[in-house]
This record gives sequence, structure tokens and C-alpha cells, in this order.
Amino acid sequence: MPTRTARTAWNGTLQDGSGQVELSSSKVGTYEVSFPKRAADEAGGTTSPEELIAAAHSSCFAMALSSEIGKAGGTPQSLEITADVTLGQKDGGPHITKIALTVRGEVDGLDAAGFEQAAQAAKAGCPVSKALAGVDEITLDAALES
Repeated sequence: MPTRTARTAWNGTLQDGSGQVELSSSKVGTYEVSFPKRAADEAGGTTSPEELIAAAHSSCFAMALSSEIGKAGGTPQSLEITADVTLGQKDGGPHITKIALTVRGEVDGLDAAGFEQAAQAAKAGCPVSKALAGVDEITLDAALES
């Protein structure tokens, strides 16, 4: 299996500094990061580790769910997954306190119960979900759309 690489160049202190995250393996871009904007409600054109985790989790979950739907005898027509990653405080420091996965899908061959079962299996089996097992709470809201 491949190894993927990202690189961050950081200058300055935590509060006054900033950095650039480069997605080195894919070469799709370099993105600005800063702690004050990470901790603010408005990102102001920068990304954050939490947003990158949300991207990783939602895309991994989509792949895992597509697989689980196929195993259950269904065919996914479209899946839309949102991952909301919350940065909060724990033990006096920043901590990812919650991840909320929301999926809406159009699927042939599965009813709502079958879709929910596939979604729960995808949540448990997704490699990123497993890597994030230390997060206090990971929720899942899964529903079929007609």
C-alpha cells in the first residue's frame, strides 16, 4: 500500500506565526495555516488540521460506505457526506472533542434499515475512523433520499 505525504513549513510563535501545508504526494496545493484562525469561528482563508481531518474522514467514509452498500446487495447512485470536526478544550488544552458524520444517499436495492446498517459498518471499518478512535464522540446521521 502507498504512503502519502504532506509537509508543513512554520515560521514564528504559536500566536503570531503561520505556516503553509503542502499536499506533497498529490501536488494539488499548498494551504495557509495559523493558530489564531484555527481557534476562531471564521477561518479567513486558511485551513486547519481539523478541516483536513474532516476532508480525510468524509472521503474515507464515502469509500467505505460504497463498499458496504455493495456487500449488502445495493448500488450507490450518489452519496453526500459531511464531517464536522469540533476543536474544543480538554484537560486544559486544545482537543478534538467531536466528529459528526452526516450522510445522505440515493441507493438502489437497500431500504432505510439496510442503509443504516451499511453506514454503521462503514463508520466502524473506515481506516480514518479507526485512526480517530481517541476522539471522545463520533456520531453518525444516515438517511436515504428518494
